[in-house]
Amino acid sequence: MTPPPSNYREAFLREQAARQQAEQLLADKSRVLVALNQELQKKVAALEHQHGLFVQAEKMATLGTLCAGVAHEINNPLAYAMSNIESLHSSNCTVYRLLEINQLFLEGALSERELMTQLNVLSESQSLHGLRDDIQELLADSSQGLRRINQTVRNLLDFARPKDNEKQLADMTDAVKNAVKLLSNQLGNCEVNCDYQPLPMTWCNLAAINQVMVNLLINAKHACDDLIDIQSKIMVTVAFINQQICITVGDNGCGMSEHVKAHIFDPFFTTKPVGTGTGMGMTLVYAMVHDHQGVIEIDSQQGRGTQIACHFPILRLE
Repeated sequence: MTPPPSNYREAFLREQAARQQAEQLLADKSRVLVALNQELQKKVAALEHQHGLFVQAEKMATLGTLCAGVAHEINNPLAYAMSNIESLHSSNCTVYRLLEINQLFLEGALSERELMTQLNVLSESQSLHGLRDDIQELLADSSQGLRRINQTVRNLLDFARPKDNEKQLADMTDAVKNAVKLLSNQLGNCEVNCDYQPLPMTWCNLAAINQVMVNLLINAKHACDDLIDIQSKIMVTVAFINQQICITVGDNGCGMSEHVKAHIFDPFFTTKPVGTGTGMGMTLVYAMVHDHQGVIEIDSQQGRGTQIACHFPILRLE
């Protein structure tokens, strides 16, 4: 028996109402998800901004360690550049008189005999050959010292200046060498041995790798501070092993206990005296190495030194 048309209509209306209700529910849920996604994006952006501020704050704390060494690195070449300029200034009268005699001769105010007489008198007060050699040497030394100051200041500014988080195809060795150069004065009491083997280019943030190396080298130096009868040694190795970039910093310092090794990456954990460390250096190292999909291996024994190896895969594009 065929159902009456009214029943079909009622069933259709019920189905239409249910469909419209489901569509409305889906639209409402979609709007909620869009709103939540937008809020999540804002939170992620805020978190990235705070991470950038955190990294910069740690850099500023590290600069406190660098300042004394950098001041010494600048003061030495500045001192002999200033001394050379004073020596050049003392020779200024002789050079000025020599130019004056030459000009008078060119203008015909002096005869050849008078020129020779004036030059002999001037040569008796100061050797002209010696003056020529001294000026060349003083200028060369001053130029070299000022270039050294310029490079030191550029390295310091490059380290301190806020960086973006953009990666580029580069050689990580450059970041390692810059860190060693930046800390050359702080590591002056240590015997630093560097072994740089050829590396393939990889997608990386050189500023971050530089920060990693600065933190590891400072920690290695502090680990060696209490050595008395033994020469402090720091070993830096850059190599390509098992299809991975391996950057290793080792020292023959005090080493770490099992408790320290277990908590070394914890935020605000430090073995340094109060006021001399933020406790965030190794936390940053872990975050930056992890950002490059790398891993960190620590081999340390108390009284026998520490070796920290950072292993990075080769990244071509993100």
